[in-house]
Amino acid sequence: MRKLPGDYSEDQDVKRMLRVNHAGEYGAIRIYQGQLAFLKDPKSRKTVEHMAEQEQQHFDKFDGILKQRNVRPTVFMPFWHVAGFALGAASAMLGEKAAFACTVAVESVIDEHYQDQRKRLSASESELSQTIEQFRQEEMEHHDIAIAEGAEQTPLYPILSGAIKAASKAAIFLSKRF
Repeated sequence: MRKLPGDYSEDQDVKRMLRVNHAGEYGAIRIYQGQLAFLKDPKSRKTVEHMAEQEQQHFDKFDGILKQRNVRPTVFMPFWHVAGFALGAASAMLGEKAAFACTVAVESVIDEHYQDQRKRLSASESELSQTIEQFRQEEMEHHDIAIAEGAEQTPLYPILSGAIKAASKAAIFLSKRF
């Protein structure tokens, strides 16, 4: 693909990818923590706990890469701390299916986001590309589990899903840049 004036260098683009992935995994942890504060069903709690553990592993990996490559995290981390928990709590207060609808919406956006990143990474970033693909597959596992748990049966699912997807895309936009 031809570079245009004002395009980011490959190094700048990779730093932005790492910054947003780090923030996204942190946001996911906070969403699940918010859900766990309100979910009562033991089966749902166990499912969400499993997803939260994987998100913690993803975060830890990106946190290590950020430190190794001397990339600063997004300035929005304190906001994602609060907003992620609030989104998780609000979705869980609407019920188990709504909590899983939140997961489906977020993971749908992340799937597209990670696929786009892999397309942009050069061969010199094969290890990062493999990490992103592994995490993308685990995120899609969360998506599929949430569908199986009845996410799409949530009242007003299209509206809830659309709002969460829009918020997720906004978070990606902001975390890349700041």
